[in-house]
Amino acid sequence: MDQEFVILVNERDEEIGAMEKMQAHVSGRLHRALSVFIYNNEGKWLLHKRAEHKYHSAGLWTNTCCSHPRQGESTLEAAHRRLQEEMGMSCTLEHRFSFIYKAALDHELTEHELDHVFVGYSSDMPLPNKDEVSDWRFVTSAELRVEVERTPEAFTEWFKIIYPKLIEEMVTHE
Repeated sequence: MDQEFVILVNERDEEIGAMEKMQAHVSGRLHRALSVFIYNNEGKWLLHKRAEHKYHSAGLWTNTCCSHPRQGESTLEAAHRRLQEEMGMSCTLEHRFSFIYKAALDHELTEHELDHVFVGYSSDMPLPNKDEVSDWRFVTSAELRVEVERTPEAFTEWFKIIYPKLIEEMVTHE
């Protein structure tokens, strides 16, 4: 497998270099990332469970897809690419907000990302990539709120950070 690189950025999302992905997660360097949330026509969230062999956060529930843009690729282009690669889906995506977070992960890794959050609407059924996704489901906001409160350990660290921000953002734009 070819090495994957992430784009190192400063707090203003200005590119300052590149680093091999695993090295960035070991050292906790700030890098550009993206998170995609898809809702169906009933307003349900499309979640996926990370494959069991992922190098971190394996077997945890998270947003529809997430990844890192490649050098020379916009975050929107990367969001469309990864939505297709991970979930076999395509739809219009809208950038909602960006934020910086830092979280300790399993295997002594650190996620330190300037994350661009995208939202899309589609009632298509996903065709998930089994190398990325072990399960998927649609869930209502009420069901999700209860699950996150009762079993936060079942969700990825970034999802638990983004989820309330996205709810707040959605409420203020209604």
